[in-house]
Amino acid sequence: MSDARDEAFDVAVVGAGAAGLATALALSRDGIRTALVGRHAPVADGRTVALLDGSVRLLKALGCWEAIAPSAAPLAELHLIDDTGSLFRPPPARFVASEIGLDAFGWNVESARLIEALRERARAVPGLALIEQDAAGATAGPEAASVALQGGGMVCARLMVAADGARSPLREAAGIPVKRWDYPQAALTTILAHARDHREISTEFHTRKGPFTLVPLPGGRRSSLVWVTGEAQAERLRDLDDPALARAVERQAQALLGRMAIDGPRGVVPMRGLLATRPVGPRLALVGESAHVFPPIGAQGLNLGLRDAAFLRDLVVEARHHGQDPGSDALLARFARSRGFDARLRTAAVDALNRSLLSGLLPADLLRGAGLLALATIAPLRRVVMREGILPRFGTPRLMQA
Repeated sequence: MSDARDEAFDVAVVGAGAAGLATALALSRDGIRTALVGRHAPVADGRTVALLDGSVRLLKALGCWEAIAPSAAPLAELHLIDDTGSLFRPPPARFVASEIGLDAFGWNVESARLIEALRERARAVPGLALIEQDAAGATAGPEAASVALQGGGMVCARLMVAADGARSPLREAAGIPVKRWDYPQAALTTILAHARDHREISTEFHTRKGPFTLVPLPGGRRSSLVWVTGEAQAERLRDLDDPALARAVERQAQALLGRMAIDGPRGVVPMRGLLATRPVGPRLALVGESAHVFPPIGAQGLNLGLRDAAFLRDLVVEARHHGQDPGSDALLARFARSRGFDARLRTAAVDALNRSLLSGLLPADLLRGAGLLALATIAPLRRVVMREGILPRFGTPRLMQA
């Protein structure tokens, strides 16, 4: 690790969250002169993230997974249960990772542990410059870009990467428009202890107010909860005492895991979406939530951001091999085509699922129910959907490949 503000870098990554850390580590492992700009702020306890198989392969390549694995639980099966009360109610759908040759679809880990492991690794990498200050602004010129620091000074690089979140100052400074939308919902999150073993099964109940999801944590009898419901109800649930909230969760879960107890802090996450109209600007690439924000449904958000990081690494390494400019319009155009398509596809899928639950219209129920029934009964279709849900078949970044 170094802190060299007077050097000229190939890439300056702005934002020290999970997507920014992963991007900086992916680039620096291949000898790309990289600076990571941003304060290492505290991470809220109690949130978890389901890291899909491709993301775990990336973390292994970055040298982080060994530190994360003891705190992660495998997701060997996914069960979807229709609890909407619809007239057309399909039977539960069961997805098993071994059917597509995997031990697990992914691993669930507390966000704080993931960030801690990425930071530990970043501090141990000799060629990565960590500049723990917030960016005050950025400008792009014909040959390079400059990031101004709030504490004074400047970082110059041929390519800037905005990993600075949903309100990205770099994206705003570049004038990149975004599409934003809100849902009439919020997600209650917490950690649960329960009487029965989860058996490495993630269970998602589809209700009229949104998905209610129990995701395994290590130990067999702990799970994370993401309960999507109306905004007022989410706030009411958050304000219950622990025993009352545990009883409410147990009822909603149909006593699937037996008696419940609250075993961690709780939070309420607004249900919002954001999509940049293009994930690039002059000498600028957007990764993670600067480019796309998902509601906490379907484990798409961070996994998509990690694919951004891995794909950008491939392009920059290739450009160096051919003696090309890593901030060139041609490189950024390739990044925009691939990442823009992936983000739009995932956004549409998550949005369609959530809105179909909220609509209550019989045609929407029929389509959703028929889709679940087809997945449950048509094995080839189920396997294709499982593979695409984990990692796209085409354009898979090298560090995510088997």
